[in-house]
Amino acid sequence: MMREKVTQLLEQALEKNKSLFLIDYSISEANHIRVILDGDKGVSVEDCIAVSREIEHNLDREEVDFSLEVMSAGVSEPLKLPRQYKKNVGRTLKLRTKDDSAFEGTLVSATEEAVTLQWKAREPKPVGKGKVTVQKEAVLPYKDIAEAKVMITFN
Repeated sequence: MMREKVTQLLEQALEKNKSLFLIDYSISEANHIRVILDGDKGVSVEDCIAVSREIEHNLDREEVDFSLEVMSAGVSEPLKLPRQYKKNVGRTLKLRTKDDSAFEGTLVSATEEAVTLQWKAREPKPVGKGKVTVQKEAVLPYKDIAEAKVMITFN
């Protein structure tokens, strides 16, 4: 009953701001509601407040006591949805596949099925001694990705 009502209220709140999307939400046995949002243009404090109010003002504390926490997906959180990958095109990702291969590179594209990463690598010259810098690329389907995180860079 509580889950259905919260789901409905979340959908209403997200309908009012189409740039926001739900990453995850949970309701504990003690009725602690935890909502994690992301947005195509990021998530502001005002966005979290608006979603929180939409839920809180439409649940009756006299009926059931609850606590509510609405937050944005943090920078250290792994990416989960294709929409998150799409908003991070152009940024550096550190990615691990389900077979434990590791990649770090620039996210150059994200579709509904896969991401494309590019990076530079030093490899031995085909002829002669020394190394040459080559451009590498990998297309990785979401189903093969175990974890992907955006790398924060300071310029």
